[in-house]
Amino acid sequence: MAMRRRHLRSLLPFALLTAGAAYALASWNWCGQWEESAPVLRAQVRAEGPLRAGAAKVALQPPFPVVVAGYPPPRPEASQATPALHARAVVLQAGEARVGLVSLELLSVTAPMVEQIRARASALGLRSVLVFATHTHSSFGGYDARVVAQLVGTGRYRDTAMAAAVSAASEALRQASSSLTDVTLEVGEAGEAGFVFSRSGGEAPDGALTRTILRGATGPVAELLVFAAHPTLVPRKREYVDPDYPGRLSELREAQGGVVLLLQGAVGNASVAFNEGQGVERAAAFAQALSGLADRASPTALPGTTRLALAHAEVALPRPDASRLVPSLTRAAGDNFLCQSASRVAEVSALALGPLELLTLPGEPTTGAGLALIRRTGATRVLGLSGDYLGYVETPELVAQSTGESKRQYYGPTLLDRLGAAAQLASEAAGFTREP
Repeated sequence: MAMRRRHLRSLLPFALLTAGAAYALASWNWCGQWEESAPVLRAQVRAEGPLRAGAAKVALQPPFPVVVAGYPPPRPEASQATPALHARAVVLQAGEARVGLVSLELLSVTAPMVEQIRARASALGLRSVLVFATHTHSSFGGYDARVVAQLVGTGRYRDTAMAAAVSAASEALRQASSSLTDVTLEVGEAGEAGFVFSRSGGEAPDGALTRTILRGATGPVAELLVFAAHPTLVPRKREYVDPDYPGRLSELREAQGGVVLLLQGAVGNASVAFNEGQGVERAAAFAQALSGLADRASPTALPGTTRLALAHAEVALPRPDASRLVPSLTRAAGDNFLCQSASRVAEVSALALGPLELLTLPGEPTTGAGLALIRRTGATRVLGLSGDYLGYVETPELVAQSTGESKRQYYGPTLLDRLGAAAQLASEAAGFTREP
């Protein structure tokens, strides 16, 4: 026994040297310098004329068995979807401008996914496409190849999971493109602050819901609902995938006609505060309550020609910053870890549809971040979960204080300003007219 203790003591210096070398290696600046550059306009389409629209809903078929995404491990594996998951698409045309919107009942979308969907959509004559996630925390994962995403939310990457998302979105766009018909535009808004709350401080969400109806000769072709509350009502450990309240809300509204897309607004720090029932009953009850709120929105018809514009601006992102995510001693290692998965550029888009002027961001902008972007661009609403996933976007003031949702923001305090510069460029290209 004494000999064994002496042997272990003799190994201690080597263990300490090994640990020190590993720490030094992890602390080396593997990220390098990230250059700042002005945003660049990547695409732009603008027109005005009679509005036409088509819409479609297509089953989103997971490659079972599949991991249930939305949370860190351990994660259950699912072999069925209850209820079914869907991809929903709306194609809009005014004059020579034709654009598409796609909503996938997933936790997030990725830039490679969007690139593939857009490539297929170009054959349909679509000048540009916006791809959104409902941010459902009980859908399937496996479609994001980034290491951080695999660890904290989506599970091990699988080509078949990516292919399932791309296929469903592309087919929904194809069907929507083939069903274009003359429509009128109706827009309304209602709010219920009690449906949401701030879990981390910062600006309080107002529970606003914007309802847009594209109405054809025989009834609604599509309905766009903008609302923001985390879809986390379905219990985490259930061994099947589920669309949570966004899917149930769309199904409820679709019983009245048309295809319904729920788009998550700029309230990344809001969680659902509707607590009736247990488990999946909560998701159904919240969907029912939101459907009633949509009925209260009372859209107003807007006759005549309609303007349609969509612009995409790309901007370089600040260097990843783990200072709020990990202990100070592991800050450098945390930065290096984030750098392996962090995107260096982001796309911010601006969509004008009649009086609506919508900004879309590739992440979760908080209420405060959304208000800052509205002040800068005059946008009607700011939408998240579009085009990619960069994590949270918090105001610089709260980032400096390490409060709000800044502990879930992967980039430094200049993130919002960088995205704001791109938003300003895109909104100008899309012809936003509202006074900031």
